[in-house]
Order: sequence, then structure tokens, then C-alpha cells
Amino acid sequence: MTAANFDRITVDPKQMNGQPCIRGMRLSVRRVLEAVPLYPNREDLFREYPELVEDDISQALELAAANLEEVIDFRVA
Repeated sequence: MTAANFDRITVDPKQMNGQPCIRGMRLSVRRVLEAVPLYPNREDLFREYPELVEDDISQALELAAANLEEVIDFRVA
């Protein structure tokens, strides 16, 4: 994936400490990723964050997946 694939994600060093945000808003990708499991019903999520659209969520999830480099071992010792 390249930056061109993430046309809904913006990074501005002067905004939100340079965190990736949704379309230049003060809504970070991290916050969206945290909100998705809290609002399993998308209608509830969109009510809480009316500025979001489905494509914003999709790109936030894609960005997170593209940046997962570490393999996490969930086996119980």
C-alpha cells in the first residue's frame, strides 16, 4: 500500500501531533480504531461520530493492517 491508497487519511505535523487523521479533521485514525469495537452497530457509531462515513472507517482499518509488522503470540504459557 502507498500513501495514494489512503486518500481519506491526512498527516499534518501541526495537527494532533502529526497523528494520522481522517480527512484533515481533528479525529485521529487511532480514535476511529478504538471506536469501532465500542460501537459494533455502525448506525450507533455514525450517530456518535456524524462526520464519519464508511470509507473513512475502511481506510483506517486498512492503514492499521498495513502497519502491523509485529507478530503477536497469544499462546498461554
